[in-house]
Amino acid sequence: MDLKNAVVIDVRTTEEFRMGNVPGSINIPLDSIPNRLTEIKSIQAPLIVCCESGGRSYAACGYLHQNGISNLVDGGPWTAVNAQLNNN
Repeated sequence: MDLKNAVVIDVRTTEEFRMGNVPGSINIPLDSIPNRLTEIKSIQAPLIVCCESGGRSYAACGYLHQNGISNLVDGGPWTAVNAQLNNN
């Protein structure tokens, strides 16, 4: 899967997201995922899901996969995703 044009979904709380995030990422807190499933399914690019340490992104990926979204990667901590995408 080519992640060059991927969309990053950060599943941390809004407060956590405001303290730092991957530039251009979308904040959809884990507990909001079910209500925003249609919006997430409409994204045509591959998805990278991240959070603070990897637990919430893992849970979100499991839920999304169960609901028919397979073009996704569990990116784990947002800092790791940021470093990988920005070659830091």
